[in-house]
Amino acid sequence: MGYAHEYARAVLHRGRVPMEPTDHVVNWDDSPRRGKYYPHAEAFALPTTEDLADVPVASGLLPGAAGATDTDNAPGFGLTMLSAMLKDSYGLTGRRLAIQANTDLAGLPYYPHANWSRGTAGGGGLYPVSIHWASGPSGPLTPGLHYYDVQRHAVQRLLTGDVTGTVHDALGPNAPREALDTDQYLILGVKYWQNSFKYNSFSFHVVCTDVGTLVQTWRIWAAARGLRISPVLWFDESRLNNLLGVPGEDEGVFAVVPLRWEGAPPRSDTDTRDVASRGRGHRPTVRHRDAERSRVLLDFTALTDMHTATLEDATRHPPAGALAAAAPLSIGTAPDAARVPLPEPALPEFGVRRALRERRSSFGRFDARRSVEVGPLSSVLAACARTGLVDDTDPGGLYRLVRLYVFVNHVAGIEPGAYAYDPDACLMRLVVPGPQGTFLQENYFLANYNLEQAGAVLVPTVRTRAVLDVLGDRGYRLAVGTVGAVAQSFYLAASALGLGAGVALGFDNVSFAERLGLSDTDEAPLLIMALGHERPTPADFRHELA
Repeated sequence: MGYAHEYARAVLHRGRVPMEPTDHVVNWDDSPRRGKYYPHAEAFALPTTEDLADVPVASGLLPGAAGATDTDNAPGFGLTMLSAMLKDSYGLTGRRLAIQANTDLAGLPYYPHANWSRGTAGGGGLYPVSIHWASGPSGPLTPGLHYYDVQRHAVQRLLTGDVTGTVHDALGPNAPREALDTDQYLILGVKYWQNSFKYNSFSFHVVCTDVGTLVQTWRIWAAARGLRISPVLWFDESRLNNLLGVPGEDEGVFAVVPLRWEGAPPRSDTDTRDVASRGRGHRPTVRHRDAERSRVLLDFTALTDMHTATLEDATRHPPAGALAAAAPLSIGTAPDAARVPLPEPALPEFGVRRALRERRSSFGRFDARRSVEVGPLSSVLAACARTGLVDDTDPGGLYRLVRLYVFVNHVAGIEPGAYAYDPDACLMRLVVPGPQGTFLQENYFLANYNLEQAGAVLVPTVRTRAVLDVLGDRGYRLAVGTVGAVAQSFYLAASALGLGAGVALGFDNVSFAERLGLSDTDEAPLLIMALGHERPTPADFRHELA
């Protein structure tokens, strides 16, 4: 049993036994930038993409539903398409100045404390994921390694020359064929200090969700346009750290995302072996260095130990079907438990870009005077249940890792209570009858959400211990990343349906496990996701008109 088991237990119980260091105080005045800064790297502006036609988000959120786009025969990415995906997912798209209940409200009008919106949700709004683009000869730029600068919507060239051989070699011969059949990759790294300055030992858990939300945004965005995103999570991480020129103990590479490029011929087996062999003989490395803003950086033992633990066996691709042993078990409700049939899920004709631009956290604005209709609840549940990273562990997307529970407060036609969602039967089964609002509010740590006013609160669970048993410590990244992906699906489905939404990590996980009868199982509640109508005519400020 590896260290990740111990860390997972500490995360689950942190509402009752705080994680060390218990005396950590966030120094906001010395906080890091929300993104890397390479002052001497040349920048190239990416194409503007506002004229690119929007496409329905339903094709990406409800795969397999009627009208979903076929990704097998779609063209590949081009520069404009890549630029649009980066902008819509992680680029800065607006400034948040609405009146809400979060603790940062007082500072928002001041530019140094401005909160810029992005299509992808991020834990604490910190966005520690760095996006690098390794581009080979089939790409539109001189081959090299580029960093995506979110503030300028540009790429900075960190290294010139084809480094895809190094990427191929790091992925290894057992990576999925589609991962080796290209010379275009997005490499997702995490700069730990950009998150740990606030969340200290808990930060490894948070950044795993951040990687999941970003990958899921790309999966939804690409699928809506007939493109496919399938990340690789098992690879020689130290090799890629060396390529990026970052210290392995300070940063980690969490995912490699291959891109099928428009007009690029498929590589033959000979081409793949030739590129990989060139990678073995040459070890290029970025010499540009990120200029850190913080004057004092701290280390956290649990974070360092989790990073080290997840490096072990990083190159050992799990065998096919390994995740079957970690799938949710049968729902443990009483045989005579009430069943609530749900209507077939459906989303309106709502563009994926619009859904991303309008995505936001509701922060204290829920209003119970308008009940949530059962149809929208069914659609949000289905979108979340159909979410998976579809990575190299499960390239066919055959295994579901997440189970969803629903605390119903104010849903038209459904009695208050806690329910287990059955996606195959499209129904909910009663677990705990009666009003749940007081329980929800009492077991939430902060004051920025009025959970008793939400129409429903969804709780995704994962059999975390089972995932670690079959995948090893590195499986923690997959388990928690999948829950992050579910959160992003939740936000976008709510956005498309015109509902308020909010996702939170700060709750008593053990109390929720006890409430749902999960104490004697290995199911771990990892998020709470509130859904409901917001108060009408909220106060806001249109910064773009000022």
